[in-house]
Amino acid sequence: MKVLISGTSKGIGKAIAKYFLKQGHEVYGLDVLKASIKNDKYHHHVCDISKDKLPDIKDINILINNAGVQNSNDIDVNLKGTIRVTKKYAYQQNIKSVLFNASASARSGFEFPEYVASKAGVVGYMKTVAVDLAKYGATVNSISLGGVITESNKPVMEDKKCWDEIMKVTPLKKWASLEEVCDWIYFLTVTNKSMTGQDVLVDNGELNLNNTFVWPK
Repeated sequence: MKVLISGTSKGIGKAIAKYFLKQGHEVYGLDVLKASIKNDKYHHHVCDISKDKLPDIKDINILINNAGVQNSNDIDVNLKGTIRVTKKYAYQQNIKSVLFNASASARSGFEFPEYVASKAGVVGYMKTVAVDLAKYGATVNSISLGGVITESNKPVMEDKKCWDEIMKVTPLKKWASLEEVCDWIYFLTVTNKSMTGQDVLVDNGELNLNNTFVWPK
């Protein structure tokens, strides 16, 4: 299938792109940074989803809205930029699935204020899109991740005091690996054919039993 992923140059987005490529899909990436993936089936476009002209890519089957920032124009990129991308690529008859990368913080409110607001907005917007795209038979959902083992989370992962505090309130005593996240995203966009309009929480049990947010001061 033809898959478009925003934010593919590093972290979760890069991992997702490589996962879909491994499964034989044609992958298109959008990012403010240059391509970091070399594959004949990968096509990269450098752009800021919040303000640049979005490239013309026709007949996308799967759209994964992953691009996001933290403490840097969060509302403009995470919410408004995501809306721009969705309107550009998802509203057409070939669309089969749309997934939004939200955040466990959208539910708990325990994180940086504008980031929380932007991600909560994404979850709300997802429900609107689910209704709109139902006429095409497309599933539309969001995934709200708790802690994920990525480079961007190193400040808290490598701070023993912070890490110990997080583990105290995390029932499964771990964070999700990138491989786990990719498995979830592939399931929600490719395997799933019936669930739509839902926000899926994947956080190792942290939110339902404890509400906390830990970051180095």
